[in-house]
Amino acid sequence: MEDQNYILFESYLSKELPQDEIIAFESRLKNESDFNQAFNTYKELASFLEHKFENEAASTAFQNNLKTISKTHFEKQKPAKKVGHFKLWKYAVAASIALLIGIFTFNDSPNPTFSDYNNYEAISLTVRGGQDELLKAAEDAFNNKNFITAEIIFGQLLAKDNSNKELQLYRGIALLEIDKFDEADSLFSRLSNTQSVYKSKAIWYSALSKLKQKDFAACLEILKTIPKYAEDYKEAQNLINKLE
Repeated sequence: MEDQNYILFESYLSKELPQDEIIAFESRLKNESDFNQAFNTYKELASFLEHKFENEAASTAFQNNLKTISKTHFEKQKPAKKVGHFKLWKYAVAASIALLIGIFTFNDSPNPTFSDYNNYEAISLTVRGGQDELLKAAEDAFNNKNFITAEIIFGQLLAKDNSNKELQLYRGIALLEIDKFDEADSLFSRLSNTQSVYKSKAIWYSALSKLKQKDFAACLEILKTIPKYAEDYKEAQNLINKLE
């Protein structure tokens, strides 16, 4: 990926592109898979850096390092067009992330993502609940990863039995999958504060919600509360090691 694309990524994320260039950029995202993948990698790493260097002292030192990097890395590569609209900081960010992407690619150790962990076992609701049509519909929708439908049906089931912790957990997962983070986080929080068998699972999915939202600091904090006896403890430790 050319360095100019990293500058373009940074400018797009900073909302500095004019409308015609935004349209062209988003068209490339839809039609060029390599470009789309490179942009998502850049965006994730930019988000990681934002959290990694959040205290003022570290941020100041980091910015100074970026300026040094940009001076050499982009000295001969600044675009002739609209140079005046780019601040040195934008080149520095793009240069730094470009170099870090190269390092991470070489080491084959990309940042963990939600999609690395959302592998669900098939659920079975009708075994214990008989042949209730609504339960069967919820089960089928969830197992077929039709989470929009699953969330609606789980909501209908919980309207009849709001104390069912298992259905609450599955509804929370469905909400997480369709990016309804506030509702999902609220549900997981309530479950994690109960003494039900779904307590540890709720904590795990609460952490995954933060991972999907790229709130890495909150994700780490939650992961560290998962008890050793929990089913997801080893996987939680693995994720902690990747984030730290």
